Amino acid sequence: MQRIVIVGGGAGGLALATQLGKRLGKKGLAEITLVDAARTHVWKPLLHQLAAGSFDTHAEEIEYLAQARWNHFKFRLGRLEGLDRSTKTLRLAASHDKAGREITPIQQLAYDTLVIAVGSQTNDFGTPGADEHTIKLDSPQAAKRFNDLLINACLRAQTVPRNAGSGRLTVAIIGGGATGVELAAELHASAKVLANYGFDHIHPEKDLQIVLVEAAPRLLAQLPERLSDSALRELRKLAIEVHTNERVVEVTADSLKMASGKVISSSLSVWAAGVKAAEFLRTLGGDDPLETTRLNQLVVNGNLQSTRDANIYAFGDCAACQQPDGTWVPPRAQAAYQQAMYLVKALPLLQQGQAVAPFVFRDQGSLVSLSEYSSVGSLMGSLTKGSFFIEGQLAKIMYWALHKQHQLALGGWKKTALITLSEMIDRTYRPRIKLH
Repeated sequence: MQRIVIVGGGAGGLALATQLGKRLGKKGLAEITLVDAARTHVWKPLLHQLAAGSFDTHAEEIEYLAQARWNHFKFRLGRLEGLDRSTKTLRLAASHDKAGREITPIQQLAYDTLVIAVGSQTNDFGTPGADEHTIKLDSPQAAKRFNDLLINACLRAQTVPRNAGSGRLTVAIIGGGATGVELAAELHASAKVLANYGFDHIHPEKDLQIVLVEAAPRLLAQLPERLSDSALRELRKLAIEVHTNERVVEVTADSLKMASGKVISSSLSVWAAGVKAAEFLRTLGGDDPLETTRLNQLVVNGNLQSTRDANIYAFGDCAACQQPDGTWVPPRAQAAYQQAMYLVKALPLLQQGQAVAPFVFRDQGSLVSLSEYSSVGSLMGSLTKGSFFIEGQLAKIMYWALHKQHQLALGGWKKTALITLSEMIDRTYRPRIKLH
């Protein structure tokens, strides 16, 4: 029986394990194993809401063990730390609890086909002070840590006399991409809710300053300019301070220093600019490592196979895949999902030695949520010959639908309907924001 090991339980990796489990694992055609260092999955586009405290993690988290049981694959807890291509074995690091006690020892795991989908992490470009003084919003753990610091800062701000013309609490967000823009709007909405739960002096315009800093000439630089203009217009309505063409060169405990010489005070700083793959990928394979880019991405061919080992695949943000037209697949959630669905069909055929057409990314557009205020986006593909721009309520509905598509891929129609119903019920009796 073929042993297919998938490392990384993000949106793409979990969807691939789920679908292969249904198609191959259920029929006994292959043994599917998912490996991840965490026990639960949270959809990454929701991290800005988790950081702001505006959704309940327990309602959104998917337990890997339960998902595996329901969908005919296995789950192994562990972090990939080594690969022996000659014996086709992985080495998983030992895991420990908060007290340092060992949960699982170092493990060896054999494979016939290995799929690496470990995603990406924030790239601070070596900026002095960034490691020590910023939260990098690239994991549920980081988002929860930011939320804890935010609530603590709000409690602290209640007791500090307000300086004339300035807020008690300043949150600086470095990076004007989708994550930074969405977090800024979400924090503004959360501040309004906090005022209703005892933080009566945390007013989003008077007592909380939200500062967004972007090195490029405009926000959402990877998206059409019309979307940037719409997002900037909405943020300014919320009195969010936006600085473009400003590159952060140093971060201190209470400020950001710019290349222009400008200094911005900050009570709490978030780094949301730039992405790269994990450093360990650069040396994965020991003396004969897999090919990587300068951003540590594994280089793959059109079938998502690594260039130095046809039995090892990679996709999502951790992979560099060149398309037939010479462009590179972008590090976006929709690309990872499309690649996962491609591998669901392609892997069994490639294992049998059959030829399979290369993966082609089809851009379906982009959506950016501005919390309860608005959303902006563009739809592409068969609906129009170019881009169709949307904003307001329609864009909010489309953004919500993307989340539902993810839930459908993992749980099917019945489970997604029940989850949606439970979300509606939760809103009637749970606080609108996480307060602890």
